[in-house]
Amino acid sequence: MTTWNTRPETSDDITAIHGVNLAAFDTADEANLVDALRADSSWIEGLSLVTTDQNGTIVAHALLTRCHIGDTPALCLAPCAVLPDHQRSGAGSAAIRAALAAAKDMGEDYVTVIGHPTYYARFGFTRASTQGIGLSIDVPDEALMAMTLNDNDPLPTGTIRYAAPFGI
Repeated sequence: MTTWNTRPETSDDITAIHGVNLAAFDTADEANLVDALRADSSWIEGLSLVTTDQNGTIVAHALLTRCHIGDTPALCLAPCAVLPDHQRSGAGSAAIRAALAAAKDMGEDYVTVIGHPTYYARFGFTRASTQGIGLSIDVPDEALMAMTLNDNDPLPTGTIRYAAPFGI
């Protein structure tokens, strides 16, 4: 079992993060999205997390940026990327867990994601529609998920508004 190291990105990591996203997806869209988000007001320092192997090589990345559920500030988890030869190794999960922990430590309350429901459920995400949360575009109902980072603070209701670089 590999023990992964996670940490917030630094300026020295930008090229490697771009490369991880290029390798993990079929197009450059996600890599370019990360770069666009980094230049956007939705960017929050400390919520772009990387997973490194024992040699310090970045093998995974998870990003949380500002979005809103209705008028309530929340976070969007996207994109999450893992180098192909490290997928299914726990590297991506380590980056996501570190990002969620960092967000909670910063006092953030809510996180949204569009993705595979079985995968993201392991982090505490549930179907957003059951909480009265929607999106202005069509996505499979089970793929739009949300979670609260504070059990005493229930999810707000409303339509998710993502940062401009998402184009939603």
